Amino acid sequence: MALLVQKYGGTSVGTIERIKHVAQKVHSVKQTGKDVVVVVSAMAGETNRLGALAQEIAEFPDERERDVLLASGEQVSVALLSLALKELGQPARSFLGHQVRIETDSAYGKARIRNIDSTKINQSLKNGEVVVVAGFQGVDEDENITTLGRGGSDTSAVALAAFLNAEACEIYTDVEGVFTTDPAICSDAKKLARIAYDEMIELASTGAKVLEIRSVEFAKKFSVPVHVRSSFVDVEGTWLVKEDESMNDVLVSGVACDKNEVKITLVRVPDRPGLAAQIFGPIADAHIVVDMIIQNASEDGTTDLTFTVPKADHKKAVAIMEKTHAAVNAQGIKVDPDIAKISVVGVGMRTHAGVAAKMFEVLAREGINIEMISTSEIKISVVIGAKYSELAVRALHEAFVGKQENP
Repeated sequence: MALLVQKYGGTSVGTIERIKHVAQKVHSVKQTGKDVVVVVSAMAGETNRLGALAQEIAEFPDERERDVLLASGEQVSVALLSLALKELGQPARSFLGHQVRIETDSAYGKARIRNIDSTKINQSLKNGEVVVVAGFQGVDEDENITTLGRGGSDTSAVALAAFLNAEACEIYTDVEGVFTTDPAICSDAKKLARIAYDEMIELASTGAKVLEIRSVEFAKKFSVPVHVRSSFVDVEGTWLVKEDESMNDVLVSGVACDKNEVKITLVRVPDRPGLAAQIFGPIADAHIVVDMIIQNASEDGTTDLTFTVPKADHKKAVAIMEKTHAAVNAQGIKVDPDIAKISVVGVGMRTHAGVAAKMFEVLAREGINIEMISTSEIKISVVIGAKYSELAVRALHEAFVGKQENP
């Protein structure tokens, strides 16, 4: 029997009425003869509420106990959805991460999935039940509860689809699909009918909030077809697919904006071998992801080393740098939270020259100064002042996407 994995985000299960609506949708699919595994997030706002409770007790809460706390939000959602399905006469069974045994590493708050034991899920499906699995959570080899980080339910769903060999994974959210940019910034943003895995990875890593990056990496690795669509309106969304030659005809598929990074600078550090390892080793040990890095060497033998980290981790990163900067003889630390990372992404950039030059010209024309630059084969990102972010997005979207046909 064909198997479909569906994931519903926090807004889709934000109220009892919304949960009942989801139950109806799931039940309708089950009535077509398909097996269904549903992954749900915590109800809208619940993870933030739980995190705030932890912050009231400690500025840097113990990470193990914080994961135990945050994981409780999904326990409520899976139970309520299972109850709603049973009220419709549809057999259902809920599972938490440790019950399914979604095995992860021990990086609390950012755990990565290593393996999934599908035994209980398969048995439940054989019994004719809809399986409802808590997203966002797992368990490490020592039976500690772990969480996968923001957007982790996407990763849970795609990983389950991969391990269960599902025909597709449907990601239901509060938007109709993946757009060329944020429709709240550009009213002429266009919904993409399909997008290559690599493009979506780059968009997810540069601020697009539709999907979590690790979920797309899973989808690409295991060739899982992913359909991003709205749980509020019944329309076709955006399919994540393998790249084909026709996609190279579109120069830029999207413009992304990320305001959730902070720029940290170590000022006037002696420029010597081993410096970067000494600085970034402790950052890596704390499981903090460093995004962009730039080093400015001076004639006096010192260098300014600037890098960006997620806003959620910047206090921890600064605390580490305060311990490190004396050891490397730096003259100080500067922190700038008022930045935005703006990116243009498209597989067509592999075969077209001049994208960077055009991007810089557009920003210069708007009087926007570029502070940092990074590139990949299909992406160009710049860091600018946060106050210019929406202006930059609109200008770049008009320049690169505005006159294109809907991809």
